[in-house]
Amino acid sequence: MMKKYTLFLILALLAFASCADKVKRPEVFLDEPLMIDMLTDAYLIEAQLNAQKTKGVDVSELQVAFYDQLFEHYGINDSIFEQNMDYYTQQPAVLERMMDSVTNRFAKAQK
Repeated sequence: MMKKYTLFLILALLAFASCADKVKRPEVFLDEPLMIDMLTDAYLIEAQLNAQKTKGVDVSELQVAFYDQLFEHYGINDSIFEQNMDYYTQQPAVLERMMDSVTNRFAKAQK
């Protein structure tokens, strides 16, 4: 079954990047623009889940469904996403650039 992904996971990966063993480039490689799109969508999913949590809704099934839809939309599975996140966390400057792009997308959308 799909592992549950949250922003916490992404931030934890960032925090522990310097401690992890070096990860080789994944066989199914997701380039930066695609990862930026996926991370943007993941943030939107998390925002929706958090909004439901504030209403007292148990979001565990929603979370699985949303992430299943995300991975299906991009034609991958959770393992491919995780392998690519592991790869990018080994390159903090690249990951930071990608996260800045995600943040900039949201900033532009608010204007």
